[in-house]
Amino acid sequence: MPFTIRDSARLYWKRDGAPDSPALVLLNSIGTDMGLWDAAMPALVAHFQVLRIDTRGHGASDAPEDDYSLPMLAADVVAVMDDAGIDKAAVAGVSLGGMIAMQMALDHGDRVSALIPICTSATMDAAAWSDRVAKVRAEGTAAIADLAMGRFLSPGFIRTHGAVAEGIRRALVGMADAGYAGCGAAIRDMALIDRLPGVTAPTLVIAGDRDTSTPYVGHGDHIVAAIPGAQVVHLDAAHLAPIESPAALAGAMIRFLKGEATTADAADTLFEAGLLNRRRVLGDEWVDRSLAKRTPFNADFQAMITRIAWNEIWGRPGLDDRTRRLIVLAITASLGRWEEFALHVRAGLTRDGFTREELKEVLMQTAIYAGVPAANTGFAEAAAIIAELDGQEG
Repeated sequence: MPFTIRDSARLYWKRDGAPDSPALVLLNSIGTDMGLWDAAMPALVAHFQVLRIDTRGHGASDAPEDDYSLPMLAADVVAVMDDAGIDKAAVAGVSLGGMIAMQMALDHGDRVSALIPICTSATMDAAAWSDRVAKVRAEGTAAIADLAMGRFLSPGFIRTHGAVAEGIRRALVGMADAGYAGCGAAIRDMALIDRLPGVTAPTLVIAGDRDTSTPYVGHGDHIVAAIPGAQVVHLDAAHLAPIESPAALAGAMIRFLKGEATTADAADTLFEAGLLNRRRVLGDEWVDRSLAKRTPFNADFQAMITRIAWNEIWGRPGLDDRTRRLIVLAITASLGRWEEFALHVRAGLTRDGFTREELKEVLMQTAIYAGVPAANTGFAEAAAIIAELDGQEG
């Protein structure tokens, strides 16, 4: 595990992607670690050398006692970049991570090629954060877990992604109290807003329209107004946008960092977001084969289904992937769409999308509501795929 030591504190970091690609640094929010970015990583590493860092006090990094400051946390990132051999990088961060990124752009502007503050602020209620720091130091992070979770994710996402939400809560409660309190003090004491006109890096502010912690009005809009030339993109997400809208977030970041106007071609942005979902559900190998078969005759159709089916539908938060997979199986079997049925059976079984027992139950249900002949063919098609997969394992 790579660590950087600064001021006697170990800072954990991880680098992914081709070393000759442009560098992108990703920073986490308070109360999370670098895993915050996991769902967006497949899209980002296709374009960038990605350096993720567990902020001091979080994840596998050390959590010294006492208060931290944004200049301290920004200097931590620079030290990690030095050890990783990265001279200059685009820096993106969520919440606290966005504050650190803005501090870097001010204190270490020669190291920041572009700035992407996400669901964050340059001015917070110091008294509220002082109270929160005191509460965590006295009672631990469990005492503020309900408050934090109520702001991290939207209620709809929590209802449909309970396991994800529970994992975030468990990590928050399990983190070092000193780490949360130390970073909370950095938020309490930040002095960014009056200095932001001095930022010279190209800046994209990303706002979550369901964000109740740092809503765009009163927070993101102040950053956009203060930084010369700053652009803004709005996402249908709460505070932890990389969790709720990873595909749309990654698409917006990629377009901005590739030097393309974020509003120049909305269709391309939606395609990028849909492609990320398509790869997650079906796997890179199948998607790459499908893309390779594009011709001038069918390219528009392929782009359309990627934008609409894979971004608009598979990207909706109302159902989890497993439920959507099982619904697709029932519908394709009922309608006799056997090529599509086989595709989703194979993808689901090989990518832990559902179990063989669950597949069997879907076909049993299909027999009752769509007819025995449809279920009979479905069992035969699925059995052939299972036999092939068992043969490969053998």
